[in-house]
Amino acid sequence: MKLSVEGLNSYYGPAHILFDVALDVGDGEVVALLGRNGAGKSTTFRSIIGLVEQRTGRIVFEGSDVSDQPTHAIVSRGLGYVPEERRIFTDLTVDENLEVGRQPVRPGAPHWTREKLFSLFPNLGEMRGRAGGSMSGGEQQMLTIARSLMGNPSLVLLDEPSEGLAPKIVEQMVDAILTMKEAGVSMLVSEQNLHFARLICDRAYIIERGRICFSGTMRELDERPDIRDAHLAL
Repeated sequence: MKLSVEGLNSYYGPAHILFDVALDVGDGEVVALLGRNGAGKSTTFRSIIGLVEQRTGRIVFEGSDVSDQPTHAIVSRGLGYVPEERRIFTDLTVDENLEVGRQPVRPGAPHWTREKLFSLFPNLGEMRGRAGGSMSGGEQQMLTIARSLMGNPSLVLLDEPSEGLAPKIVEQMVDAILTMKEAGVSMLVSEQNLHFARLICDRAYIIERGRICFSGTMRELDERPDIRDAHLAL
């Protein structure tokens, strides 16, 4: 198992946000964490990567318990994180943003070079010297993913990768994620867009008010319109 989360509870101050969240991602899997805005998807990701200090439970990455480790130590083990807010360095160029994310090659994990990343995201290759702040939202999303891949992760947390993107860019994102999967990158993908999740994911969890309320394959989810309507319909 690449990632296992057991009994995760997280708090913002006195507010209890996540309630005994449990999920896992196998080697080479792309798994969706589905839910409406405010359901707890981003908090789950932030808790896994160590950005939420008030949390209990067990987080096991590649066989090692990282529950009490700081974010930089978790990332150094090969867990990548692409936040919803992107957080690129707007004053740095594409090449400079990628250099910030560089980490050593990891045994058993795909090795990404600039050339491979520009093949994955051709748009970035055409604007290597452009400042991040002058790029479109879709281009910034590509850059954020590429910067994460420069760390040669074996698993990536992708938080809302399709949000706010034009349909053409969404298609490119689908192709890129499937290519990453073929290369051996496991992924946990937070999404509201069920159609997008169907195109890339093997399994899905649904989170509602900080609790996991469904776990199964994408086919099993499609066979439960009652679940979809109750927890995903806007």
